[in-house]
Amino acid sequence: MAATPLTAEQISALPAQLPGWSVVEGKLHRELSFADFIAAFGFMAQVALIAESLGHHPEWSNVWNRVTITLTTHDAGGLSSLDLELAQRINQLLP
Repeated sequence: MAATPLTAEQISALPAQLPGWSVVEGKLHRELSFADFIAAFGFMAQVALIAESLGHHPEWSNVWNRVTITLTTHDAGGLSSLDLELAQRINQLLP
């Protein structure tokens, strides 16, 4: 899937399209909490498989039961269709 840069209008609409996500410093951002480390790590493993299938990888971190995700497309110089697709797929993993 090729990355298509998002317009300013598309970027401003992202928080309404993507529950739980916000745009912070021009990047999509989400913070999640899970029951424990195993649940958080299991979620990250699922996201890793999706990210690899898209050829688009998140900036993220994990501390015990918390996962912080930041999405941007460096090659596009900001947010792109790949960030939107990955965020949508991440949201589908969540209850």
